[in-house]
Parts: sequence; structure tokens; C-alpha cells
Amino acid sequence: MNVPDDLKFAPTHEWLRGADGTVGISDHAQAELTDIVYVDLPKVGTRLTAGQTAAVVESVKAASDIYSPVGGEVSEVNEALAGNPALVNTDPYGDGWLFRLKEVAEAEALMDAEAYRKQISA
Repeated sequence: MNVPDDLKFAPTHEWLRGADGTVGISDHAQAELTDIVYVDLPKVGTRLTAGQTAAVVESVKAASDIYSPVGGEVSEVNEALAGNPALVNTDPYGDGWLFRLKEVAEAEALMDAEAYRKQISA
């Protein structure tokens, strides 16, 4: 399973890249959702708490809430997803990121990559 070692994960399959506060969903999550056709992102400036609904991803199968893995303020959203939501499927850990947070809080509560690998293989 493709799980980069530099990311931290929430049990609900969102990831955080700590250096820049980037948030996305895991390869496992996008595979479960199948073809993503729309992404509703939070507004820049929105303050989120860990576990709060931050975005919605719609696929041909279902709509799914995306939760903020940590607390913080939305500093940027991935504008490329408006025209190409399938980036979440094709590059979930790269160009398919969802939003960035500043003033990240509670990152130490997230799983490391090895713990996440164990969760999705159980």
C-alpha cells in the first residue's frame, strides 16, 4: 500500500504533511470512493478543530465528509481541484491535496505512516 513515511494520518484517512500544513485524503480512501467528480473545499480563513468536517468529496458512488485531521486556520485551498477533481484519485499525496492550514495544533495525536499501514491492512 502506498503510504508516504513523511505524513501523519487521522483514523478517518485524512493526512497531514507537517512542514507546510497540507491536508489530503489517503490513497486507500480515494480508492474506496472511486472516481471523484467534485470537491467542496473550505473557505480560506476558516478556523477548524481536529475532527471537524472541513470538506466534502463527491464520487460516482457517494458523497463523503472530509474531516480536518488537526486544528488550524485554512490558509490555502487547492484551486486546481475545481477543474480537475480527479487529481485526488490520480495523485492523492501530491497534486490532489485539499487545503493547507496554518497554526496547526494537535499534530502529535495523529498516527505515523507505519501505524496507518497497520490500520488499513487490518
